[in-house]
Amino acid sequence: MKVLIAGSAGQLGRALQASAPAGAEIVAPPESAFDILNEAQVAGLVQSVQPGLLINAAAYTAVDKAESERDLAAAVNAGAAGRLARAAAAVGARFAHVSTDFIFDGQSPTPYQPDAAPAPLGVYGETKLRGEEAVRAEHPGALIVRTAWVYAAQGNNFVKTMLRLMQERDEVRVVADQVGTPTHAMGLARAIWALDAAGASGTFHWTDAGVASWYDFAVAIQEEAFAVGLLGRMVPVVPICTSDYPTPARRPAMSVLDKTATWAVTGPAAHWRVELRAVIARMKEDG
Repeated sequence: MKVLIAGSAGQLGRALQASAPAGAEIVAPPESAFDILNEAQVAGLVQSVQPGLLINAAAYTAVDKAESERDLAAAVNAGAAGRLARAAAAVGARFAHVSTDFIFDGQSPTPYQPDAAPAPLGVYGETKLRGEEAVRAEHPGALIVRTAWVYAAQGNNFVKTMLRLMQERDEVRVVADQVGTPTHAMGLARAIWALDAAGASGTFHWTDAGVASWYDFAVAIQEEAFAVGLLGRMVPVVPICTSDYPTPARRPAMSVLDKTATWAVTGPAAHWRVELRAVIARMKEDG
């Protein structure tokens, strides 16, 4: 099976390559050779490669910057998503696309089902929702996987930011009234492979198991990092309210995703704390 990955240099792109099933021939061009904003280049490359599966792991994820960079966020999250889906359909390839919990407004008292009504609060969520709509229009058999709070041992993410701040500051203040689930990129990658292998199409949810606030996540990061010597000291982690830390973009207060249907196919995910421990250990090994 030949698999073409868009966004191959990102956290998820690297995890997809590292977890690829036996027998998969991975084609992971750099951005310079696979500019997803370039219609002709996308169509030409997909025609040349003739993949059996095209995975879109690329996204504009700067939630706050999106408020002032609406056109760029829309071009990547919506325009490019539709473009890639169209190119995949043109060669008869399967298509997998990754979306986000930010398409919801965070007002649900229970985890969001895949068919829950979307109501994004900001530009990032709005453009990701438009991306989903474009994918469904261009490739009706596509697989869409919504996820949340993705991190890995490499790349820019909340875990890396917290570790840096905990080394630089005498205390760290973290929002405690936004609740979701951290997700290790490797688990997400394996879920995408498993869903594709099962022939899944439509919309699925995947995160690690469990629930946390950003504050809970930060506390766990410090505890796990200190336990393995990645941090040399413990600093106070202070819970604050969203109103104490205003940002350009509004964020959902409760964005836990219901994974029941996905886990029926893939098997259940590990708890987010177990995955975090593995990532911290990897960071320690990598130095």
